[in-house]
Amino acid sequence: MFQNYFKIAVRNLTRNKVFSLINIAGLSLGLTCCMLIVLYTKDEVSFDRFQENKDQLYRIKVTMSDPRETRTIGSTNAIHGPTFKEEIPEIKEIVRAQSSSFVTKKDNELLYENVLFADDNFFTVFSMPLLSGDPKTVLSDLRSIVLSEKLAQKYFNTTNAVGKSIELKIDTTFESFIVSGVAKQCPQNSSVQFDAVLPFKFQEARGWTDKEWLGFYMNTFVLLNAKADYRAVVPKINAVFATKSADEIGRIKDFNQKIKFDLQPFLDVHLDSELSDLRNGLDKGSSPIYSYVLSGIAIFILLIACINFVNLTVARSLKRAKEIGVRKVIGSERKQLVAQFLGESFLLSFIAFSLAILLTQLVLPTFNELANKQLALSYLLDSGLVSGYIALFFVTGFVAGFYPALVLSGFSPVQTLYNRTRLTNKNYLTKGLVVFQFALSVCLVIGTIVIYSQFKYLTDKDLGYNDKNLLSFSLGRGRDGEKKLDVVKSELSTVPGIASVAAWNGNYNGTGAKVDGKEIGFGYIGVDDGFLSTLQIPIVKGRNFSKLFPSDPTQSVIVNEAFVKEAGWKDPVGKVVDFEWKNAKMNVIGVIKNYHYASLKDTIKPLLLTQDPGYGRGTVYAKLDTKDIPATIKAVEAIFRRNVKFLPFEYKFEDVTNLKRYEKEAKWKEMITLAAILSIFVSCIGLFGLATFNAETRVKEIGIRKVLGASVASITALLSADFIKLVLLAIVIAMPLAYYAVNIWLENFPYRIDISWWYFAIAGLLAICVAILTVGYQSIKTAMLNPVRSLRTD
Repeated sequence: MFQNYFKIAVRNLTRNKVFSLINIAGLSLGLTCCMLIVLYTKDEVSFDRFQENKDQLYRIKVTMSDPRETRTIGSTNAIHGPTFKEEIPEIKEIVRAQSSSFVTKKDNELLYENVLFADDNFFTVFSMPLLSGDPKTVLSDLRSIVLSEKLAQKYFNTTNAVGKSIELKIDTTFESFIVSGVAKQCPQNSSVQFDAVLPFKFQEARGWTDKEWLGFYMNTFVLLNAKADYRAVVPKINAVFATKSADEIGRIKDFNQKIKFDLQPFLDVHLDSELSDLRNGLDKGSSPIYSYVLSGIAIFILLIACINFVNLTVARSLKRAKEIGVRKVIGSERKQLVAQFLGESFLLSFIAFSLAILLTQLVLPTFNELANKQLALSYLLDSGLVSGYIALFFVTGFVAGFYPALVLSGFSPVQTLYNRTRLTNKNYLTKGLVVFQFALSVCLVIGTIVIYSQFKYLTDKDLGYNDKNLLSFSLGRGRDGEKKLDVVKSELSTVPGIASVAAWNGNYNGTGAKVDGKEIGFGYIGVDDGFLSTLQIPIVKGRNFSKLFPSDPTQSVIVNEAFVKEAGWKDPVGKVVDFEWKNAKMNVIGVIKNYHYASLKDTIKPLLLTQDPGYGRGTVYAKLDTKDIPATIKAVEAIFRRNVKFLPFEYKFEDVTNLKRYEKEAKWKEMITLAAILSIFVSCIGLFGLATFNAETRVKEIGIRKVLGASVASITALLSADFIKLVLLAIVIAMPLAYYAVNIWLENFPYRIDISWWYFAIAGLLAICVAILTVGYQSIKTAMLNPVRSLRTD
């Protein structure tokens, strides 16, 4: 019996090649999307689960609140972890981690490398396997260093590097460190990422770590005892902090911050959208929303493919009506017919599934590029994944074939044998499914248009300064860089391709001060006289810094408009900013126009510019003209190498840096666009199949109409009208849903586009045009048939 079912299924597939191809193509595309998203989601939820101590491992996080704002960070100071371990018995181990960059030597070439400072127990608390070296002692020596496989190969062309030395620039000289271990490359599903690890006690021995209770700039991880409840440990941590920090807080006048410590389970780090900005040994932060959105898209496309299958199978049921009637007359039971048609569905699904596996393997490199992953079928090929794929196969086959099997097996044998079975125009399920799939497609198209528009807005918006052809490079940290600054600036000013030169400290730091007795927070940068003119930032009130006023470095500051607004000033020039923490009062000499020194995903915050002599300005801006940029860069490099002996020359352009801030949005733009194209394509091949069948069932009607004088255009319009009406209904349903969805997405951006009516008009017109092209071809082909041949058709 099953052999007979199989033969019939194969014959039906080969006899109806167009419809079989449409179903297989649609299902394989839908299954490919689902397979890719299963891989993505599997990777996301598997993050850090290889850690042996995962259930007892936590990161310390801190919530700071004042009358202005509340924010949570995942940072601590060097004193916090050891003190908490000493005072709280439930804490078994603590690990501090802080990233830093060092200049290294490789065959007389100078390079920058990122290094992680970590406590001695780093490799025993975290399950980061070593190729060589003892996890317990590998960081015990002050001058030991652990390299990753990649870095060992880079410097020594082998992973057998234990005992070899590597030179790192410490202050103004290069010092040797002995390789004590080589670690396996960090797993791709690990939040802990490093290239090299140095002992944290090296920092402490050099006096590079602060002992203040109110400092927060490194990660501290806590390993609790197996029976400890972290919720019971948190109050003890806060109690220790309150006791130990009391003297320090008491020395700060009018301290108004509330500081609360908490423990974050290590398994929550990767998908914590609140603390997604990972650093100091942590990387690859993500958000569960990505998995939700991608999973939704994949399910939508698979649903559309299944809808096509149901529609086409039900529509073609008339062709098999007599077969069903004969089978029922000779004794077939309904459950046997259901089994037969479900078997055909599973056969088609199996073919589509096999093709989907091949397609998944082919498109995986492109998907990895879009999703910033390194996924592979072999990498995630475990029992759970295989079970998931098998379940996906059975669900797809059942969903696609169950309803058609019920419809076909329910035909009356008398009606089918006398050709009285009809699929009337009231086939609401088929029409409803067409509306549903096109509504999903239109939603995705509108989403694509909005994301494109928002991305263009982010990358084209006037930032308040000119970032074009603005080259920057560092002369070194703090005061070291500033020592060479005057000479470098003087030489750069003689290069023909450079319009202007400026210097600043290279980073927007945060601090606070009092204005009119009120404490406010703001960004704080050190600049020279040419900073505003080089970046073309307008001064709206007052003046710029100037060498004509020798007191500017010690007595004057410039603020932005956001600072003025926060301070509540109407006439800011001449106002005083009281820096109690450094016992200095500074006068405001000018106000600059607000400019976007951060991403457009953040609102412009108050900003203060200073020429404080103690604030090193080691980063140089050079405004280039467009005549010969490569030659100008070579001239800049020559000046750099002549004056800066122990640093590699690394430069960047400000406009490129700004664009990189929106890499995530660029990836989403590409993903949603691809999803929209796929959904429209799958919807259209289903619509094409229905249109083809509709034309086949109305051949005689078309022949009679042509004999009576109907034109090709009128017949084409007649055959297309029903489908166009369904697409129009889908557009009406999709628009409010899409409007709601894109509004929610745009709420993440303080600076965003206005949703225009033409976004919806374009999406609607696109859907209508695609539908007309899809059904129009088959309609015209049918309308042009010879009516004599049409009327002779059985």
